Order: sequence, then structure tokens, then C-alpha cells
Amino acid sequence: MIDHETCRKMLSSLSEYVDGTLEEALCTEIERHMADCENCRIVVDTLKKTITLYRNSAGRGSVPENLRQRLYHRLDLDEFLDL
Repeated sequence: MIDHETCRKMLSSLSEYVDGTLEEALCTEIERHMADCENCRIVVDTLKKTITLYRNSAGRGSVPENLRQRLYHRLDLDEFLDL
């Protein structure tokens, strides 16, 4: 059974986890949760792939505005479009 509260808690620390700046005890907790939660594993994997794609494309120009808008919408980040 999926514990959505644990998922929400994990997602709040996801950036720090992926960046390697989260304290070890919380990393262990996240990894334990992901062992049983496919949805969270997918989220972490997708974030890691997105970061890798971004880093690999840095310096190659900007992302076309229509693609940027679609990506932000898909990731439910519309409020950040105007930043």
C-alpha cells in the first residue's frame, strides 16, 4: 500500500537528495521508501535524467519558448514560467 504522506515528505527533499546535499539519515529513509514505491522511483529517475539532459545541453542555446512552456506545464510548474 502506498503511503502518500511519505511520498509528499520525500518529494519535499528530492532536490537535496539528487544533489547529494541531504543528510545521510534522510537519504536512507528516501531510499527505503523508494524500494517499495515505484511511483517515487520514477519521479527520482525522471529528475535525474532531466538534470543530466540539462547539463549536457548547457551552452547550446536556449530552449524554444513553446517547448519550455509545454515542459513547465507538464511538470506542473506553470507558476514559474514568468520568472
